[in-house]
Amino acid sequence: MQKIEAIIRPEKLDDVKNALADAGVSGLNIVHVTGRGVQKGIVHMGRGGETYEVDMLPKVKIEVVVTDSLVDKLVNTICEAAHTGHIGDGKIFVIPVADAIRVRTRERGDAAL
Repeated sequence: MQKIEAIIRPEKLDDVKNALADAGVSGLNIVHVTGRGVQKGIVHMGRGGETYEVDMLPKVKIEVVVTDSLVDKLVNTICEAAHTGHIGDGKIFVIPVADAIRVRTRERGDAAL
């Protein structure tokens, strides 16, 4: 099992959710986060011409745990749906998951997904 964490632009959330649903993913978690990466923020022009920098930008983190066989397919699905071609499109992390337990039935491993 692997956990896929994707940090994407908030405006791409619906596109990614729909693409994951089309790929057969029903269970996922979404967390609204603030952060920065290569983009390092943006500079705004305020009233009177003064500038100010916003270095922590709103992003959305999508978390989904899947069987090993689905990882490449879902990473590609997220990349396609989240892509704008501009800096700040996001990052995807794939993290090994040692075990999963469904609380209701106590099923473990892939059966718990």
